[in-house]
Amino acid sequence: MSTAHSADSFDVIVIGCGISGLSAAVAAAGRGVSVAVIERATREESGGNTRWTEAYFRMKSDTEVSDDFDELLSANAGDNLDPDVIRSMAAPYEDWPPQVKAHGMPDPELLSTLSSQAGPTVQWLKSFGIRFDALPTYFVTAAAPRLMPVGGGLAMIEALHAHASDLGVRFFYETTASRLARRDASGNLRLGLVDGGGNAFALRGRHVVIASGGFEGNPEMLAQYLGPAARYIRPVARGGYYNKGEGIRMALALGAAPAGDFSSFHAEPLDPRSAQVEALVMNFPYGILVNKLGQRFTDEAPGPVDVHYDHISRAFKDQPGGIAFVIFDGRIDDVPNWRKGIRTDQPPLRGESIAELAAKCGIAPEGLEKTVQSFNAACRPGEFRPLEVDHLCTSGIHPPKSNWARPVDTAPYYAYPIMPGICFTFGGIKVNRHAQVVDTDGKAIPGLYAAGEAAGLYYQVYTGATSVMRGAVFGKLAGEHAAAQAGRHQER
Repeated sequence: MSTAHSADSFDVIVIGCGISGLSAAVAAAGRGVSVAVIERATREESGGNTRWTEAYFRMKSDTEVSDDFDELLSANAGDNLDPDVIRSMAAPYEDWPPQVKAHGMPDPELLSTLSSQAGPTVQWLKSFGIRFDALPTYFVTAAAPRLMPVGGGLAMIEALHAHASDLGVRFFYETTASRLARRDASGNLRLGLVDGGGNAFALRGRHVVIASGGFEGNPEMLAQYLGPAARYIRPVARGGYYNKGEGIRMALALGAAPAGDFSSFHAEPLDPRSAQVEALVMNFPYGILVNKLGQRFTDEAPGPVDVHYDHISRAFKDQPGGIAFVIFDGRIDDVPNWRKGIRTDQPPLRGESIAELAAKCGIAPEGLEKTVQSFNAACRPGEFRPLEVDHLCTSGIHPPKSNWARPVDTAPYYAYPIMPGICFTFGGIKVNRHAQVVDTDGKAIPGLYAAGEAAGLYYQVYTGATSVMRGAVFGKLAGEHAAAQAGRHQER
């Protein structure tokens, strides 16, 4: 179904070159339509956040998602949901009222599509030479299985890019999408662009796929949606700095319905001293977390770290200076392989006493000493089992510590500073199961699609190892659907 196109006209234009954008481009070009990809970064740094991540998939095999997949995504669908909205979603999708189709929650149509299409999408990715395996993770304890591409997200980016190039996809690097207009009389959407030299130009496309990420690289949007504490946050990896939210803004300006929680984000615990990609500090379940005042502020170990690190890390932004410290002692080596959760290249701070450690952290010694003494007194006797939920908890102290609670009383004492790193923002554009962008009246905007971080999905707590997966799934669906629609148009 090869089609001719002019230099400024394509059947499908994809904004973004991460897993969602490349999946859309390859899926569309594989069906014979003309495709262009717009990418803000250079070729060497293209790939969005996917380039820099392990790209975990929450799957127990290369055909099946984890057993808790649907349950967790449904449980994190939002706060105080209207029972009437939920009840309406029990009907067939075509019978949903407009306001329900436009609702920002991850509806059952989206979740069932993500769950059912994960396996076929992995098989599709494997057809390009990408291998998947259950490789070791940086979690000491984990509640869910994780599959990952051998070579991480970079392996997927390089394989898909090579295949897209073979299919004739045209890439526009160092190019930013700035304006989008609905279909004109000729049936094309018009995309305003700025090239690396600052020159404006335009492309026309029968279909446009917004796969340009969230807004974690845009301080203005972060402050607008997250509030003043946004100044304490920085992207986890370099790819996040390229995600400035224009794709989301362009779609909203066309009447797209918003979806996902614009006031929240997926967080990871980062060492602020380190320039490493994902300079993680994940050993806090085995110590205590304090702020600059030396005060505890959260339950450090409500359960396995892979389930809880997101909301615990996000809470750091609400502490003075947006900084926390994990305090632990000389018994940390009782935790097998605890260092695999430490990915910073900076050493921990060390003291032979709590007072000495406090001084090195910039914390008033008497404040930290009082906190540690109170915590130690609240620890109860019991068996410490570091690799399983052991219910060794505190008593009579707030906040409690639910697991792995034993006194911090064995010199030397250590601390890592930790800040809330932002992986991606939760707020974005509402899409249906075909990845078509839905407007505020619940109708698909003709020719417009979104996938990945740009499509809002998450609320409350991020369901781990689902983001790259949903980017691949809905990117592929967007490309396939757009190509099919382009083919029908050509047959008329």
